[in-house]
Amino acid sequence: MSDRITAAETLVAAPPAAGSPHVDAGDAGYSKDLKSRHINMIAIGGAIGTGLFLGAGGRLAGAGPSLAIAYAVCGVFAFFVVRALGELVLYRPSSGAFVSYAREFMGEKGAFAAGWLYFLNWATTAVADITAAATYAHFWGMFSDIPQWLLALIALAVVLTANLISVKYFGEMEFWFAIIKVGALVAFMLIGIFLVVTQHPVDGHTPGFSTITDSGGIFPVGMLPMLLVIQGVVFAYASVELCGVAAGETKSPEKIMPKAINSIMWRVGLFYVGSVVLLALLLPYTSYSGDESPFVTVMDKLGIPGAAGVMNLVVLTAALSSLNSGLYSTGRILRSMALSGSAPKFTGRMNKGQVPYGGILLTAGFGVLGVGLNYVMPGEAFEIVLNFASIGILGTWGMIMLCSLLFWHRSRDGRVTRPSYQLPWAPYTQIVTLAFLATVVFLMWWGGGVGRTTVMCLPLIAAALVGGWFVVRRRVNDLARERQDV
Repeated sequence: MSDRITAAETLVAAPPAAGSPHVDAGDAGYSKDLKSRHINMIAIGGAIGTGLFLGAGGRLAGAGPSLAIAYAVCGVFAFFVVRALGELVLYRPSSGAFVSYAREFMGEKGAFAAGWLYFLNWATTAVADITAAATYAHFWGMFSDIPQWLLALIALAVVLTANLISVKYFGEMEFWFAIIKVGALVAFMLIGIFLVVTQHPVDGHTPGFSTITDSGGIFPVGMLPMLLVIQGVVFAYASVELCGVAAGETKSPEKIMPKAINSIMWRVGLFYVGSVVLLALLLPYTSYSGDESPFVTVMDKLGIPGAAGVMNLVVLTAALSSLNSGLYSTGRILRSMALSGSAPKFTGRMNKGQVPYGGILLTAGFGVLGVGLNYVMPGEAFEIVLNFASIGILGTWGMIMLCSLLFWHRSRDGRVTRPSYQLPWAPYTQIVTLAFLATVVFLMWWGGGVGRTTVMCLPLIAAALVGGWFVVRRRVNDLARERQDV
């Protein structure tokens, strides 16, 4: 048992947080091995993932070039969310992130809801990531005969093993994953710009605005499809909050975080909006599909030997990076919850590498369920889990903005002091963002299909949260009294 730190031991060991009105036991026991370059690249990697590399293909086919508008709008609100979280991080860095802030401003019930909604997000995103990885692997002939579920299982096993070593190893992996993703996108955009400028034919089409106008314009199938894909676009930004979680394991968050967060906005404009615009200029929107990365589609149509294979390897890296990030963040969030009594005790355990392996293994367990989903319905697996992940994301972002709003109100009363790095235009920014998130839920229902089914499951999710709270509330209250007595 020498390699484990139990919840009770950590509670006793947790030192008071200097200058902070709130002490979170879940912040004790971590190493501070993440450096500035790690946080900066984690912020980049969190904004570039499976939702762009795989999800953009099907959404471009469904909504046409107007997808770029959806990415731009959702990107603005994603920036508001991460900027709000950044202000809270500068107020009090915590590996429990928004769960810790929900505990401070909304009480244990709020922390319980925030934590389990985040777990819903990443548990289902893990399924989406391993599904995407298996889909990418099928691009190569050597893997085409291997069942999708088996490839998904291999992807999960590889990333889980890597994630359990140490946070420094995680940071290095994410650093290089992000380098690969950014490098590939920059290379693709340079190639795309060159093709547009030189009017070099792509699969018989001349790149340029004529590709859009000749295929029905910006809204080839109307505005409604653009509105309906917004929930999928929100999923594409699902990891932007990751840098807030990672801030708890860095030595100087007050120096690192503002720069990392502020850079997210231009990255969104460049990589997301810019990439989609280029894709629309290079080929008609009907050339893309949800079965293949749109970047791979373009490279394949160009006929450059090996180019499509290289790009497919890059997008496979993006899927594995997203999965790695999900296991990392849920491990920290679940540990914060476990030490307050609102998650199973074993998720509060850490190994010799100061990694909360219990929470990581729980998330990976749901990934195994995703392997089963890939076995039963490989064609629909990605879309099904994407919708449930979107609900988790919307709930998580909503909780972050509620915490930010309550923090702002307390600052008005003089109970807390806002840092110099602030969310602009508060409290209107929080209110407008919450209204946007509610609108996305309505659009999911309005669009019918899997989205409507997912929204109709909201009462079940709410009932599960209420029921779960009644199961753990006695333990939560007992641990709260223990903390007060220490």
